[in-house]
Amino acid sequence: MTTPDAGQPTLHHRVDGAEKAPPLILGPSLGTSLAVWDAQVPALARTHRVVRYDLPGHGGSPAQLVQAGAIIGDLGRLVLELADSLGIETFAYAGVSLGGAVGTWLAVNHPDRISSLALLCTSARFGEPAGWQERAALVRAKGTDPVADSAAGRWFTPDFAGEPAAEALVADMRAADPEAYAACCDALAAFDLRAELPKITAPTIVVAGREDPATPPAHARELADGIPGASLTEVAHASHLANVERPAPVLAALLGHFAAHPGRPDDDGTRYGAGMAVRRAVLGDTHVDRAVARTTAFTSVFQDFITRYAWGEIWTRPGLSRKTRSCITLTALVAHGHHEELAMHVRAALRNGLTPDEIQEVLLQSAIYCGVPAANAAFAIANRILEEDQEDQEDQEDQKEGH
Repeated sequence: MTTPDAGQPTLHHRVDGAEKAPPLILGPSLGTSLAVWDAQVPALARTHRVVRYDLPGHGGSPAQLVQAGAIIGDLGRLVLELADSLGIETFAYAGVSLGGAVGTWLAVNHPDRISSLALLCTSARFGEPAGWQERAALVRAKGTDPVADSAAGRWFTPDFAGEPAAEALVADMRAADPEAYAACCDALAAFDLRAELPKITAPTIVVAGREDPATPPAHARELADGIPGASLTEVAHASHLANVERPAPVLAALLGHFAAHPGRPDDDGTRYGAGMAVRRAVLGDTHVDRAVARTTAFTSVFQDFITRYAWGEIWTRPGLSRKTRSCITLTALVAHGHHEELAMHVRAALRNGLTPDEIQEVLLQSAIYCGVPAANAAFAIANRILEEDQEDQEDQEDQKEGH
């Protein structure tokens, strides 16, 4: 880590979370501001010191930080300068599209700085250079309005394009400095790290939007196949800015990944922070907030214990998926007749991606090995929870149509 020049401008940024928490830097997509991460930051900041930045000429960052003919390494060095200015040596990193390309470059060229990596809707090569060169020329000649006019169609599915969050990000593109935007296009035109992916040593998750026309799932699979040990998550009903359009499944993927790879010594504080993040992702904020509110001096030691041990050590382990862990948990709760916990974990299983049909299969399997009476009670409990979940979904749809 180098000491930055106090008089030198750095990327505009925002910091959330405790100063002593493990640092996590979030990189934005071309044309957006740091607001692209608004939906994820509150949850991520519970366990991390979250630093979001604006690209040069975007949001609050000075346009002069980047010049024509820029390369991704120029943007990567700006991120390192920002980290140095904040006293951050090693950090987790998540980036969307161009922000993901910056993270890939950092992981290849500065592996000692990256503790874990999340690449969202990005690529090791963003198509033929000519397309980016043409876009850069267009923006230099006519400003960002021509590309902003079509941005919603590239970034979002038709059902989401008219949402306030989508319109706000398109407005960010219109406000971007044309020369800085064009320089970022120059960087994307020259970017190709396909041959360098095997050099990445940081634990990596790749997230793709299944309906992304800009960086289709095939690009994500190329990243996941090229980076040793990388995992891949595809998000349904999501286009290029998947974290904006489908914030919940993207957040769940990020929480699971960063909890499993916290980038800190394995101490009780780290286990507690990782456990609380996974506990909230699996059980939901409402349930956890209610449990925390009910904690007394007498029960606090148990709450600390289950957060560190059950959630921070077991549920964070990478060896089994959360869906599989839900199946095992449901079976154990059926066997022991823990009905209140069973109801809670049926809800958790839905949140972890199990379908009602899959839950039905788990309970049928339990009937054979745990006993028919136990499964009979479990089916009644699960049926009630599934009906409540269906009613909640219908209420949400009615509210959406009412707006």
